Amino acid sequence: MSVARLPAEIDDWESKKAKRMASPMLGFSDEDKVGIVQPHDDVLVITLKIRGYDVKRVLVDQGSAVEVMYPDLYKGLNLKLEDLTAYDSLLVNFEGKTVTPRGQIRLPIQTGSDIVDVDFIVVDAYSPYTAIVARPWLHALRAVSSTLHQKVKYLSEGWVKEVIEDQAMARQCMVSAISRRPSAEPSTSTNNDL
Repeated sequence: MSVARLPAEIDDWESKKAKRMASPMLGFSDEDKVGIVQPHDDVLVITLKIRGYDVKRVLVDQGSAVEVMYPDLYKGLNLKLEDLTAYDSLLVNFEGKTVTPRGQIRLPIQTGSDIVDVDFIVVDAYSPYTAIVARPWLHALRAVSSTLHQKVKYLSEGWVKEVIEDQAMARQCMVSAISRRPSAEPSTSTNNDL
């Protein structure tokens, strides 16, 4: 048994189908690798506007469930302990050591004309990065990232927009992390400043 559609229903259905097909798709192709040193195994390091400031050395880590802020950025944004709210969970750093967070703070991240607020966990630990953005930021922006293509892509106002990597900075951060001596470990602070 077939169901006949009225002309108005056909037009509406065709219009919806056309809109679905015309909608931009997030994806990566070989064209996205132009300008990237290949082959590589670099992490994705970008510059983001956080709280109105251009912040370099931001690691995009889609494997992480929390955004992290390190002392350089905390100090650079002139934040104080009273700006933080409590955060009771422990974190594990890149070296596998447990880190007790100082607290958390909600800050805006601007990407192009899009602004999303994320909760940064503030830690007093060494990192070659100033911050880590993770799945909460990617999901709030409705973005996808690719370390192979060294980009973050997201939809905004019907267009696919990109955040381009800083591959040279990613390599500098890696060298800094590898060459770091254990004696350079920051001492445990007994005061309330980061």
